[in-house]
Amino acid sequence: MKILHAADLHLDSPLRGLARYEGAPLDRLRGATRQALQNLVELALAEPVACVLIAGDVYDGDWKDYGTGLFFSRQMARLREAGIPVVLIRGNHDAASQITRSLRLPDNVRELACDHPETYRLESLGLALHGQGFAKREVTEDLSSGYPAPVPGWLNIGLLHTSADGRPGHESYAPCSVASLQSRGYDYWALGHVHQREVLSQDPWVVFPGNIQGRHIREPGAKGCSLIDVHDGRITGVEHRELDVLRWAELEVLVPESASRDDALDAIVSPLQSQLDLVEGRLLAVRLRLRGATRAHPALQAHLDQLVNDCRALFSQVGGDQVWLEQVRVETTLPGAGPVGEEFADAAGDLLRFVRQAATDDQLLDDLRAELKGLQNKLRSDLRDGPEPLDFDQRETLAGLLPDVEELLRQKLATTRRQGG
Repeated sequence: MKILHAADLHLDSPLRGLARYEGAPLDRLRGATRQALQNLVELALAEPVACVLIAGDVYDGDWKDYGTGLFFSRQMARLREAGIPVVLIRGNHDAASQITRSLRLPDNVRELACDHPETYRLESLGLALHGQGFAKREVTEDLSSGYPAPVPGWLNIGLLHTSADGRPGHESYAPCSVASLQSRGYDYWALGHVHQREVLSQDPWVVFPGNIQGRHIREPGAKGCSLIDVHDGRITGVEHRELDVLRWAELEVLVPESASRDDALDAIVSPLQSQLDLVEGRLLAVRLRLRGATRAHPALQAHLDQLVNDCRALFSQVGGDQVWLEQVRVETTLPGAGPVGEEFADAAGDLLRFVRQAATDDQLLDDLRAELKGLQNKLRSDLRDGPEPLDFDQRETLAGLLPDVEELLRQKLATTRRQGG
């Protein structure tokens, strides 16, 4: 038998920041999470699997309308027609306190309780599923410590939405240790919350499948689910299956020291083609980083708008409508210069380095959250409640904004220096 383990569907996620980039294929990007769920259902039907497990964050917060819930319900009904049960728990984004609307789901879907851990048995499969969903967005206690004992002679799987022992860029929700999960005596832990696939243990299996569709440049690489093989009541393998329809990638191009501006553009072609070959026909969204100590540095910095449009034209020539240029970062230096940021005055360079460090430092992000706490309510309503809302209380939001802050700051400093300021 086969079991499909997925998490972090984030249906109809707003994909923050896309409207800032001219030419972004907004319809294709905003529909990506739905298409990835359709791919999940197709995979479940094709295998076919005995059941589907979803370890939290089906949604991305409260729905703007009922369309999000209706779409999920229709996909679950397709599994019902094939006799495939679905068992899920709520995560922090679809906690009971976060979702005000609700729809009755098909009877093949079982949601485990949010107020206590419970066991749901699929008798015909000899499968015992243990779990507890989030009753509120911020769950800081170790939920797994109260999970029931394994059912003797059955295959036991725990569903848990958790940060485990901590992961950069993810809130510390339902924290636990791998050792404590191993000690529960289950055969498999189906985890959710962390968007990067990670196998924490194989004895027993403890797996983050990652989200099914990357939503922005900080979620690069292949996204999908885990397919669990079971023979004679034992797990014999766990395989990653790709579901995403859009792939995010950072493309770092080292500009040769003696290169001209045109040479720098030519250097992009080969690595870009290599990235396109890897995504196998998916839409590819790329953040381009030009790096290296090069004589082309002044020319690359001088007219950034022209450079961006030249890069867009180049991307179109190489990949047609399969590739989209999300952003260009010019991080070159002159030959003999110090590290990036040191080309500016001491205070400016310090600020650049702080902004870069803060994007990946949870403590600095928490400090920024505290500083910006009073700003949230002062935002215009369209920024606070619109289709791409800003929430400064979320590390993920701040981490996503800081690279843009760094780039704007770098451009401003470079312009000021050229003007003799």
